[in-house]
Amino acid sequence: MSNAILNRIVRRETHTPRTTAMFVVVLLLAAALVYLAVEEILHLSGVGPLLWSPVDMVAWASALPTEQPRGAVAVGAAVVVLAGIVLLVLAVAPGRRSRHALDATDHAVLVDNGVIASALSRRLSEETGLSPDAIVVGVGHRTADVTVKPETGWSLDERHVREIADAEISRYGLSPSLKTRVRISRAGQGG
Repeated sequence: MSNAILNRIVRRETHTPRTTAMFVVVLLLAAALVYLAVEEILHLSGVGPLLWSPVDMVAWASALPTEQPRGAVAVGAAVVVLAGIVLLVLAVAPGRRSRHALDATDHAVLVDNGVIASALSRRLSEETGLSPDAIVVGVGHRTADVTVKPETGWSLDERHVREIADAEISRYGLSPSLKTRVRISRAGQGG
């Protein structure tokens, strides 16, 4: 397979599709259009409306700024603007799945963030001599957060832990790469 095809596969598997959001919006728009069509057909055939006749809808919309309380109009407008912002963010922002690609091979290899966190935690446990329960690792899209809770009497250097974590992460060859944040927790130490 060519590099372009592999890159496309990796992108598709590391980013979420917007199918669900698009489906909901299309379903709501289709329902509104069907309702408006039914109301128009009922109006043209001389039968009473289901809820509002098209003439009443237009009259209400044109009188909305003057007859309704300004607070209600402002709240309605804020809700519409908020819905628009949410839809805009869904359309523009890249949705990411909790996966990273390994650049170390010529194949498309994806690794879940939980697997990366588990492997990093195990490596830190082996290198520092702490129990696996004393190390908590969380992996996001761009960062690996490491929290170490050493038992009483253990002395750990934050820089040393960061060097171990950075070396292990660089060994994986992840794309996108991760920055490491390390915290040595002194609270709640106990045996």
